[in-house]
Amino acid sequence: MGEPRIGILVVAYNAASTLVDVLQRIPVGFCSRIAEVFVSDDCSSDATYFVGLGFKHHMPDVPLTVVRQERNLGYGGNQKVGYRWAIEAGIDIVVLLHGDGQYAPELLPDMVAALERGEADAVFGSRMMVPGSARRGGMPLYKYVGNRVLTQLENRALGTSLSEFHSGYRAYRTDVLRRIPFESNSDGFDFDTQIIIQLHHAGMRIKEIPIPTYYGDEICYVNGLRYAGDVLRHVGRYRLGQAGFGVEVTTALPEGAGGGRYPLKTDPTSSHGILRRWLASRPPLRVLDLGCGDGQLAAEMRRFGHHVTGVELEPGEGAERRVDRLIVADLDEGIPSAAEGPYDVVVAADVIEHLRRPEKLLREATALLAPGGVVLVSVPNFSHWYPRLRILAGRFDYDERGVLDRTHLRFFTRRSFARLARSAGLEIIRTAATGLPLEELGAPGDESRSSALCRAYQWPTAVLPSLFAYQYVFELRRMAETRPRQGALQAAPSVATARPLPVPPVGADRVGEASPAAPVSGR
Repeated sequence: MGEPRIGILVVAYNAASTLVDVLQRIPVGFCSRIAEVFVSDDCSSDATYFVGLGFKHHMPDVPLTVVRQERNLGYGGNQKVGYRWAIEAGIDIVVLLHGDGQYAPELLPDMVAALERGEADAVFGSRMMVPGSARRGGMPLYKYVGNRVLTQLENRALGTSLSEFHSGYRAYRTDVLRRIPFESNSDGFDFDTQIIIQLHHAGMRIKEIPIPTYYGDEICYVNGLRYAGDVLRHVGRYRLGQAGFGVEVTTALPEGAGGGRYPLKTDPTSSHGILRRWLASRPPLRVLDLGCGDGQLAAEMRRFGHHVTGVELEPGEGAERRVDRLIVADLDEGIPSAAEGPYDVVVAADVIEHLRRPEKLLREATALLAPGGVVLVSVPNFSHWYPRLRILAGRFDYDERGVLDRTHLRFFTRRSFARLARSAGLEIIRTAATGLPLEELGAPGDESRSSALCRAYQWPTAVLPSLFAYQYVFELRRMAETRPRQGALQAAPSVATARPLPVPPVGADRVGEASPAAPVSGR
C-alpha cells in the first residue's frame, strides 16, 4: 500500500490578515507529502478569498484550491463542505487547520503521524496536555476555566478521558468520516463536540498530542454561554438515547456501521440479571440461545455449567469462543434444522420483537423442548409510560434503542405476549418486570450509583408493572405438561442425557412481580 493522500482543510472567515502567514508556515519538508490544500472562505466580508488566490498565483507549486462560499455556512457548515471535498477527492487523511493562525501549522507532521501508523482514527491537538501551557499562550482565564469544566463534564458523561474537547486542531481518516453522519451535525461551533460523540459512539480511536496555545488579535465569534449550553445538551441527549429515551440523531450510525448495538446489561434488575438468577447454580442444562449476539450472555450460562448452542445471523466478535456451538442463521426464517434438540431451556432474550413472525419462532422453540423444558423470553413493554407519552404528544417515531428501537418490528404488552404464547402452545408460569435501564444514565464506571438508581425504581415497577416495567421476562412451558409443584426450571445430569431430571426450583417469582437478581453480563 502506497503513501496516504494527505489533504489540509483550511476553514477561513475574515482571515485576510493571517491566511498567508498560516500557509507559509506549513513545513517545507511536509509540503511534498500534501496532495491538496483546500481553503474554504466562509463568505467573508473582507478580502480573504482574493488573498488566497494571490497566494496561489505566487506559489504555483503549492497544490492549493481556494473557494468562496456564496453564503455564510457557519463553522460547522464550512467543515462539512471540506470533509465532503476530502472524501470525493480521494483524500486518505484530512487535517483541519484554522485560517486565523490560532493553531500551529508547524505541527502538521505530528498531527498525521499516528494516523499514518494506523494507531488512531482521529488525532486532536490539545492545549491542556502540558500544565500551564494554555494560560502562558494567552488563553483568557474565563475560557480556560470553561474549557476545563466542560471537558470534565463531557468526559464523565461519555466515559472518555480526553484532556480537551474544544480544540479545533484535528486530523481524521476519511474512511472514518464516511462511517459517521457528520452531515447531520450542527452548523455552529458545537459541531466539534458532536463529532467527538460520533467517534466515541462508533468505537473509534482518538489520540491527542500537545500543541502550543496562541491567542492574538483574532475576533472570537463564539457565544460562550450558548456554546456551553449546546454541548451539554448534546451529551445529555446522547446519554438519554443510550438509555432508550429518544436519540441524538447525529449518533445514528449508517446501516452496517459499527458493531454491537446493545450494551452489556450488568445491573441485577435488568433482563439479563433476572435470566442469570433463574439459571444460576443449577446442574447442567442444555440451552439453545436464540439471537446470541456476541455470546456474552451465553458465556455467563456456560460459566454456570450449562451447554449452550447459539444461533445468530451476524455473530459479534468472540461469539464462537463463548458458546459450545455456534449456528449462523436468520431467525426470521425460523430456527434452523441444525439446532436439533431436545433442549432443557430455549432462551430468546431481546429477540422476538425484531422478527416478522415471532409466533413461528415460539412454536418451533416449543417443538425443541425436552420433557419439562422451558422457554425464557424477554420483551420490551410497549405500555410503559415513555411510549405512552410519546403517542400522547403525537410523536410516535423511533429511537436508536429502547422500547421504540428502530429495529423493532413487533410491540408487546403483557397481555398481548400472553396471547402470542398461547397461540404457540405455551403458558406463562413465571413473570418478572424490569425497571428503567438507569445504569445508562449514570456516569460510565460509576456502577454503585447506577445500581442504587435502579433499585429505587423497582418499587413503582413492582406496584404498577404495566406502566413502569421497562421489560418483561417470562418463563413458559408447554400447555399440555403437568405443572411442577415447586418451580419450573429442570436440569439434566449431563449434556448427553436425553431426559432431564426434576430439581428444586430456582426460586419462582410470582406472576408480575419484579425481584432482585445477581449481576450479569449480557448482550
